[in-house]
Amino acid sequence: MTSKELKIEGMSCHHCVMAVQKELGKLDGVKVDDVQIGSAIVEYDENKVNENALESAIEEAGYKLVK
Repeated sequence: MTSKELKIEGMSCHHCVMAVQKELGKLDGVKVDDVQIGSAIVEYDENKVNENALESAIEEAGYKLVK
């Protein structure tokens, strides 16, 4: 498992936090450790999920991954 802090642009409230947490949580092989306004800390299995999938989940929630 790889642990990573993701910087996320566009989040401003608790609803944003919940939306990001929900979308990341849908990914098989991802454990969401913490989501705050502007960031998320996740652990993921690199054999099941790559960073593009994480970025897509964040975009699905309506936000942008800062690279």
